[in-house]
Amino acid sequence: MTISLDGKVAVITGAASGIGRASVERFVEAGAKVLAADIDAEGGRLLEDAFPGQVAFHRCDVMSEDDIAVTMEIASQRFGGLDILFNNAGAGGSPTPIEEMTGALWDHSQDLLLRSVALGMRYAIPYMKARGGGAIVNTASVAALQAGMGPIAYSAAKAGVLQLTKCGAAELSKYNIRVNAICPGFILTNIFTPGEMPTQIKTVVKTTMRGAAHLAQPVARPGEADDIAQAALYLASPASGFVTGTHLVVDGGMTVGPRHSWDVEEQARRLKEREKLWAGAAELTKTDA
Repeated sequence: MTISLDGKVAVITGAASGIGRASVERFVEAGAKVLAADIDAEGGRLLEDAFPGQVAFHRCDVMSEDDIAVTMEIASQRFGGLDILFNNAGAGGSPTPIEEMTGALWDHSQDLLLRSVALGMRYAIPYMKARGGGAIVNTASVAALQAGMGPIAYSAAKAGVLQLTKCGAAELSKYNIRVNAICPGFILTNIFTPGEMPTQIKTVVKTTMRGAAHLAQPVARPGEADDIAQAALYLASPASGFVTGTHLVVDGGMTVGPRHSWDVEEQARRLKEREKLWAGAAELTKTDA
């Protein structure tokens, strides 16, 4: 199926790298004009140079309500309207456990990962209403679905994104605006290798992640930014016109169940353990007799 975004205008936050950049490329390929929003001015300019006339960069810090509001306005002014918003910007938030959490650390994570999404939606709505509808896609996470997938502040914020998505879809249906979310899993992006990390360490981290992917999920490779970009393209397009208020899990099967549900080596190991237990129980039974 060929997905078309011809005549559509999109805002993508966190657009200069990773999932955001891959999504810009996919949206442009499908025919959209894109306002690429990010704090990374250099990366944003590279996108403009790569897609002249189709991509415009605007520096936007999603922690700033004013920046978000201006971003939506500029997209409309530059390209004549706004049809799609991909609330993608984010980071890992505070790694602090709840017993050591401070209000400031908690608030920072919630502002970056949840408040920014709510405000992105809020300031996109008037422009989408003027176009007769639109599509909003929010980046959540598998950390929103179960414990152990991320820090507690991050996980709580991403769970909030899912509920915001559902409630937003209900409220905005009267304007023909659809709202959906994506829950990425084990994706090789800069969230695991932040900019301050030395290049050599980044290489080691990514190599290790590639080698360990088969231990974490049924699909024996780590996810790539384009895996999420493809999902975002679908949810932003008319191809998903009957889909709203839900989330799409793109995780290589990470959340299907524990490792022994899909890994034959783990199944064999567990079988050997059971056989050993059964043999031991049988010996005890003979002794008792």
